[in-house]
Amino acid sequence: MTARFATFSGAGGAFSFGEKQLPRCGAGELLVAITLATICGSDVHTVDGRRSEPVPCILGHEAVGRVVAVGEGRRPSLIGTRVTWTLADNCGECAPCCEWDLPQKCERLFKYGHALLSDGSGLNGCYSTHILLRPGTTVVPIPGDLPDVVVASANCALATMMNATESLPTRCQVAVIQGAGMLGLYGCAILRSRGVGRVVVVDTNPDRLALVEAFGGEPVLGSADGAVHEGHADAIFEVAGTSEVIREGVRLLRPGGFYAFIGMVHPATDLGLTGEAVVRRCLTIRGFHNYAPRHLIRAIGFLHERRLLHPWEAFVSPAFPLGQLSMAFAEARKQVWHRVAVQP
Repeated sequence: MTARFATFSGAGGAFSFGEKQLPRCGAGELLVAITLATICGSDVHTVDGRRSEPVPCILGHEAVGRVVAVGEGRRPSLIGTRVTWTLADNCGECAPCCEWDLPQKCERLFKYGHALLSDGSGLNGCYSTHILLRPGTTVVPIPGDLPDVVVASANCALATMMNATESLPTRCQVAVIQGAGMLGLYGCAILRSRGVGRVVVVDTNPDRLALVEAFGGEPVLGSADGAVHEGHADAIFEVAGTSEVIREGVRLLRPGGFYAFIGMVHPATDLGLTGEAVVRRCLTIRGFHNYAPRHLIRAIGFLHERRLLHPWEAFVSPAFPLGQLSMAFAEARKQVWHRVAVQP
């Protein structure tokens, strides 16, 4: 049997398609047949040249699949199980893994969808019929009542927001989310489920605000000024990817408030913020990048518990076949959907 995959060779170029024989599983490895993948915004940035990845490679890190083979040390009963998996493989031995509670910063970290075709089996990304998961990758079985379209992006945006919302400030009644993309909508649902009374979601694009109320939030166009009084927000979550929102966020926070930076994962994010604004008001500011395995486990549990409470399927487009991957990326650039689906 063979795997078919789309190869990315650099910004501006077309995807090419290749095939290779399915690898045997080594110790601790799993071979998964991918049933649905989705296009993350970071993949669009890579294809458009705004983000650099080693090439040639197979892109894609959000997906669902069925286990078709296991290596020594993995449970044979996993064969046939529908699963998702952590977007990174970590060693479980270094200081970030064992001492700092930051396995996503492992000294030997491997990220799916970000590795050369020459690295290991080469089946390292999700725009493929198969992916070979490494020994340090956490695999999470999916409950039968959760369709692929609901779960496919959980191992990126939802698990990341599980991380960012893990520790809320004492007495958290008013939160502001800056950005109504997938991170923002997931964050809205999580915060409301944890008893936050008001979750105000701000975006400059009215179309992106259309689903906010369905996830328990209050949509606000442009600026939170007026919706939240200065100094009255308990927590702010930046998922807009721009530092232009930071001054407003700091102004809205109460003394002792909490500010989570999540979306600003590129260098053009100079804060323009004085230390005095943080020190005198005893603010906590923390950055969140990716997540630990427990956050993905909780993400799948969260979807299972709240399956009928929110229109999760509305996030994702009808699926494009793998052979139409370029068309799928063109659709993703339109930003009509929070995620565009690809089906091998």
